[in-house]
Amino acid sequence: MQKRKNFKIVSNSEDETKNFAKKFAKELKKGDVVVLSGELGSGKTKFVEGFLNNFNLQNEISSPTFNIVNEYSNDNVTIYHFDVYRLADSSEFYEIGGEEFFEKGICLIEWGEIISDALPKSYIEISFERDENIENKRILNITFYN
Repeated sequence: MQKRKNFKIVSNSEDETKNFAKKFAKELKKGDVVVLSGELGSGKTKFVEGFLNNFNLQNEISSPTFNIVNEYSNDNVTIYHFDVYRLADSSEFYEIGGEEFFEKGICLIEWGEIISDALPKSYIEISFERDENIENKRILNITFYN
């Protein structure tokens, strides 16, 4: 797997994170997979809220923590929001047929590093880091793999 492109975004608030996610969503299409990694409270869910906002689905969001995956749809796109934190490894992801979702819509996968060997060849990883000194500051490292 090769890294294609890498860049960094600095967000100083939840709103900035959501606004970036909304703009980022405009560039994606069916079949795209985005892995969201970072510690608890680092901004992954706020990113998903902003992402869904691009598709006017922001009022639909709920945490998939207990369901593993939530589906959001409008007339143009289906978004699958996974939270694989509770999975032991990729074998459990395969058991639920997770890989079958990759071509059905856009997939956002929180804690995707847990299932790294189940990910498609091409995907985008966004790693969220908290700033120790500034409470709401986040650094988003975006890497494209192909």
